[in-house]
Amino acid sequence: MRLKAVLFDMDGTLLDSAPDFVAVIQQMRAARGLAPVDPQRVRDVVSGGARAMVINAFEVDPFDPAFEVLRLEFLERYQDHCAELTRPYEGIEALLDDIEHARLLWGVVTNKPVRYAEPIMQRLGLAERSRVLICPDHVSRSKPDPEPLLLACERLGVEPASVLFIGDDLRDIESGRAAGTRTVAVGYGYIHPEDNPRSWGADAVVDHPSELRAVLDRALCGC
Repeated sequence: MRLKAVLFDMDGTLLDSAPDFVAVIQQMRAARGLAPVDPQRVRDVVSGGARAMVINAFEVDPFDPAFEVLRLEFLERYQDHCAELTRPYEGIEALLDDIEHARLLWGVVTNKPVRYAEPIMQRLGLAERSRVLICPDHVSRSKPDPEPLLLACERLGVEPASVLFIGDDLRDIESGRAAGTRTVAVGYGYIHPEDNPRSWGADAVVDHPSELRAVLDRALCGC
């Protein structure tokens, strides 16, 4: 089926949001008189969300009462600073231009709550370009369930088979496959050191955003 739309995961695929996560963690550690943490420690667990980042940065047991205090503070601080350092990955802006020039639709399907995702898209000037933004707030089940992708396809008015979904987590690929889209795994995102995107069963795997153009060209020609 002819390609009609491209959907992106947000963190680690479309946007490098880790710098804002790292900044919040460092602020919290400084407020407690703790030394800065290695930023890579935060990047390695971004895909695990606030829970993983807090546990990793503070070495706190999730059953410790202090954990929930830290998690809520992290989320509150992040809401105030969620788009200060976040930027599209190098090459993504050009790719979006190419997608739009090819008269394809594009949008975002993320497990990031809408209270963070919408302001980020707006502040980066992407909200008016993206044709759909699906967050956990819009569905009953998040990725890896296919529901978010199926809803995105419905809102775009396209069949899943005409969609290319790009993500940096096994959940993205599982969601895309279950929904019936074509899938691309990106190795440049927030991949846990012990994980391997080439084992996820995606239709294609890329190591840099610049490689996505070739994948897009192949999808457009039906290759």
